[in-house]
Amino acid sequence: MPYTAKDYNALLGMSGFSDTLLKNHFTLYQGYVTNTNKVADSLDQMLKDGKAGTPEYAELKRRFGWEFNGMRLHELYFDNLGGKAAMDKKGALSRQMETSFGSAEQWEKDFRATGAMRGIGWVVLYQDPAGKRLFNCWINEHDVSHLSGCAPLLIMDVFEHAFMIDYGLKRADYIDAYFRNINWAAAEARLLR
Repeated sequence: MPYTAKDYNALLGMSGFSDTLLKNHFTLYQGYVTNTNKVADSLDQMLKDGKAGTPEYAELKRRFGWEFNGMRLHELYFDNLGGKAAMDKKGALSRQMETSFGSAEQWEKDFRATGAMRGIGWVVLYQDPAGKRLFNCWINEHDVSHLSGCAPLLIMDVFEHAFMIDYGLKRADYIDAYFRNINWAAAEARLLR
């Protein structure tokens, strides 16, 4: 069954993000969905045709992680935008931040600093259910640097397409706009209990 792009038009008009930027970003996301389906179909056909041992099959297998993770990371990112309420300081996520970082404020400093690092990629707040800790991580490419066994709770896209139209090189201003629009309920709902 093919994947279908989700409709994120409800985010249009969000403070700090122009409709032009968002529409461009939605188009990029839709490309990941389309390419995930194309690569999956090609792999399926190659397997049926007995071409699983070919270099082309191996390259498509590697490419699948890029396309699929690009699709999912964008969905997680868009899903955790559009919020208007502050984080629940008595909620489970805030308590986990306090345990792992000392306070929600210390977590935020670390998350912002991670997002301000040079380079392109993603910032992900991960929950390690085995170690009962939270980590802010940098993902340089969609298909590398993920923490095995950890659940992504909050995602921030820091590829240029996420902010350049509105903010140019002022990534810190984009991060401020991102924080004003976090849907904390979505992040809290991802928390493994």
